[in-house]
Amino acid sequence: MALILIRGETNSKLLNAIADMERHGNLNLITKPKVVDSKFADSLVEKILNSKLRTKSKVATAFFVKEDTTLSIMQVKKIHPPAHVVVVSDEYEGYHKLKKLLDNAKVFQGYYSHKAKNDGLIDYSIKGKKRHVKNEKLNSYIK
Repeated sequence: MALILIRGETNSKLLNAIADMERHGNLNLITKPKVVDSKFADSLVEKILNSKLRTKSKVATAFFVKEDTTLSIMQVKKIHPPAHVVVVSDEYEGYHKLKKLLDNAKVFQGYYSHKAKNDGLIDYSIKGKKRHVKNEKLNSYIK
């Protein structure tokens, strides 16, 4: 389970970044994205990168994904989201503070999962019964 922090200029860019990570990065969200204070997000990223940021963010969000930290980093590298995406490892000192902030944070409005919310495709070839065909690429989004 990895903690992902996204910072950017607008809500729409953050929503697009989340959707890109889910669609093209094949990451599975296990919590809903929560609102994070942009100043806190900027300071946390500066500590992680050990350098000053060129631009400050106006909005930020964070959430957990099912995949581990290493796999999440590799998948995020493959895509080019429209916002700054940082996978926060539990090795960093700000991890536990961010995790605690997410417990009481508001849900980031406007996001919904594009992945299937059922077991998969329905096989209608069996008369009188619905049988769900398991498909590992169609994972449910846990609310």
